[in-house]
Amino acid sequence: MLKRVILIFLSCLCLWASYPLSSMAEIDSDRYDGNIFVVYAGNGSLVPPRLTLKQSFERQLPAILVYYLDDNSDSKEFAFIVSRFQEFYGRAASIIPVNVDTIPMKKSYSPDEVGYYYEGVIPQTVILDQNKKEIYNGKGIIEFEEVDDVLRDLFNLLPRSESVQLKRKTFNEFNSELVPEDR
Repeated sequence: MLKRVILIFLSCLCLWASYPLSSMAEIDSDRYDGNIFVVYAGNGSLVPPRLTLKQSFERQLPAILVYYLDDNSDSKEFAFIVSRFQEFYGRAASIIPVNVDTIPMKKSYSPDEVGYYYEGVIPQTVILDQNKKEIYNGKGIIEFEEVDDVLRDLFNLLPRSESVQLKRKTFNEFNSELVPEDR
């Protein structure tokens, strides 16, 4: 019995040791590593989104649409920034990550469908106010501060220049934390 257990253990160890390192998650590759919000942002609560776009409109909530692909290096890099949107605005706005592979192929979409705002670029960030008006459309990897400025204006918050200054404090390669700047 002990020999059998040792043999199974050694077999598993050999399989694990021969597992190719190239199959590990890589932020700079266009290979599928799993859900990018879990793997790269450490935030599994973004997908699936809490509300649909239609539900957000019914509740008169602003919506932040983020179009991405799990197998796209730019989307992987952008995932932790999307997580920051949720951290600061997740209770006041509906954050809706949209895997573009899940958008149904149609000739036309209505304004309460995510396909209506998608322009074929990933990542793409679209902000809609509570009146369904598009107030921001950013393509590619954008800085958190760019979206923060739009959302501060939308929610009637003080501009960054008049409020506590935040700076990024990195605690690992993919995640970061915003903290007040030391004076």
